[in-house]
Amino acid sequence: MKVLGVIPARYASTRFPGKPLVDIGGKSMIERVYAQVRKATLIDHVVVATDDIRIMEHVQGFGGNVVLTSQDHPSGTDRCFEALQQVGEDFQYVINIQGDEPFIRPEQIDLLAALLDGDTFIATLVKELKDEESLFNPNIVKAVVSQQGQALYFSRSPIPHARNIAEKDWLSKHKYFKHIGLYGYRADILEQLTKLPPSPLELVESLEQLRWLDNGYIIQTAETKSETIGIDTPEDLQRALDYLKKNKE
Repeated sequence: MKVLGVIPARYASTRFPGKPLVDIGGKSMIERVYAQVRKATLIDHVVVATDDIRIMEHVQGFGGNVVLTSQDHPSGTDRCFEALQQVGEDFQYVINIQGDEPFIRPEQIDLLAALLDGDTFIATLVKELKDEESLFNPNIVKAVVSQQGQALYFSRSPIPHARNIAEKDWLSKHKYFKHIGLYGYRADILEQLTKLPPSPLELVESLEQLRWLDNGYIIQTAETKSETIGIDTPEDLQRALDYLKKNKE
């Protein structure tokens, strides 16, 4: 399978404008993401998909591949599809790598890519939740998966509900998962997804992946043991700097 890695990167983030260009230990965030993706062994080509000339010129400056996409895309999924069209090569799969996770592990990307066997429509990663605060934090998306590893639902609420059990004991009674926002799409399925209108489940939870489940698409998951550090706000940047200091990456 020939796999294209796409890193969507918008400049006009509501909570952190210009964050792809923020400096993290001498390198921009987008350069760090790009470098990590390049280390993955199952990605054939990597490209940044941006809507801003400043990001485009910056990526070109460090020697990266980049395409300038429309400013009107409602999601990273739509931006990934335009990037696939612009690259113009025959890729069977596209992996959407979040542009705000500068320490994404190459082995996580390869774990996801290993699921892309031609039959898989959509794939993503989950990680076991270990602490009560994360379980009940609505900003951390939870995933419920079947015994075959297929996603059954995603929610900002802690699900499943552990009936008649004190909340402090939930994690000891059931294995809960957080969702890692890394996606692999079969190229033809990606095109179909961009044509779907927002669905009721998506709108109520504000989670795009529920649109796909709502329309009957199967999402295969794999469990990663590695943690990720997403940067959504300027406050998150300090966490990234602390991680960098400890790990010397």
